[in-house]
Amino acid sequence: MKKKYKRILIIILIVVLLAIISFVIYKIFLNNKTEEVVNIVDSISEYGYNLDDRDTELMKNVYEELKDVLLADTIDYEKYADTLARLFVIDLFTMNNKINKYDVGGTEYVYPDAIENFKLNVEDTIYKHMENNSSGKRKQNLPEVSSIDVLSTEVGEYTIGDTDTFDAYIVDLAWEYSSDLGYDDNATVTLVKMEDKLYVVEYAVGE
Repeated sequence: MKKKYKRILIIILIVVLLAIISFVIYKIFLNNKTEEVVNIVDSISEYGYNLDDRDTELMKNVYEELKDVLLADTIDYEKYADTLARLFVIDLFTMNNKINKYDVGGTEYVYPDAIENFKLNVEDTIYKHMENNSSGKRKQNLPEVSSIDVLSTEVGEYTIGDTDTFDAYIVDLAWEYSSDLGYDDNATVTLVKMEDKLYVVEYAVGE
């Protein structure tokens, strides 16, 4: 009987130990991929654009511009492209409000079929060295876009795949940070028009 109870006790201890190990692994590794829970304070529901409570004043101001453009009786697609390109850059390069490297900014503006590749690329490059802030104790100095300007906008065409060609807007941008940490400060963002909505399909760093 004693041997039987001893075996049961050993099994219980092993189960408890495995549970503790699993919990620790989850907290250290898997939980790092969890995006910060944020509150949506405004939405342009027809287009799927949201404003979060953690967004900067600059982001909020440009979002209001976008809202005005999209709620107008007739949409000016060039203004739509200019505004969306600015929002994309602000959200992507304002990193001090992101929880970790997996919390990639700008994804809601990207062409749906390209989102996963876009996120993986950002995680491995721009966000690669971002420290996790799930505890709220991060001390790392990260960039915040403080101003952004549209330098020029061209209308053209963009081909996705071999045959699908769409109306495109090629927007040249320049921006500044609250603190210069060496990140991109100018680029060309290309957007395509699919039905009545624009999507970012290309980001190219300026010279």
